[in-house]
Amino acid sequence: MLILGIDPGTRILGYSLLDTDGDRITIPVMDVLYLRQISDFNQRIRRIFDTTLRIIDSYHPDHLAIEAPFFGKNVQSMLKLGRAQGVAIAAAMSRDLSYTEYEPSVIKQTVTGNGNASKEQVAAMLRSILGFEDSPRYLDATDALAVAYTCHMQFSNPLADLRSQLLPKKKSHKSAKQQWSDFVNQNPDIIL
Repeated sequence: MLILGIDPGTRILGYSLLDTDGDRITIPVMDVLYLRQISDFNQRIRRIFDTTLRIIDSYHPDHLAIEAPFFGKNVQSMLKLGRAQGVAIAAAMSRDLSYTEYEPSVIKQTVTGNGNASKEQVAAMLRSILGFEDSPRYLDATDALAVAYTCHMQFSNPLADLRSQLLPKKKSHKSAKQQWSDFVNQNPDIIL
């Protein structure tokens, strides 16, 4: 199976291909699309779409694995990241390519065993697991590889996802009042 992994971004977008054949795993491509030099946001989005199509048409992957936008304090950044993710998914769908979205903490947990691991820790663990020598200039490329690797692990062990859904969730140590306060602060536009 050939998996295209994408770490969406509007300044730097990471992409990687992970080719799996039984126990043999190779990395045909691990790179970034550097977009900082493009000042017009609409042109950045267009470049993401066009580049994703070019990768799909060149390598014919079987599946797209993409990182989900994370909830951050800057809503505008999150919206832009969502647009980058959306156009990459739209490009995949225009070629009838299936996709799976993964939360950043799930990717980090799968690769390192720690859902709060740093980009450097993820890259180091991937280097250890997959045995590649060269470190990419930008960690967005290894982040994209991590998404593809997470997808590979899910496909090779479909019960892992089911187990995570069935296991009891960790309870929050916050009081109900603090949880409500956090919700109100994070969602001021929906609270009357």
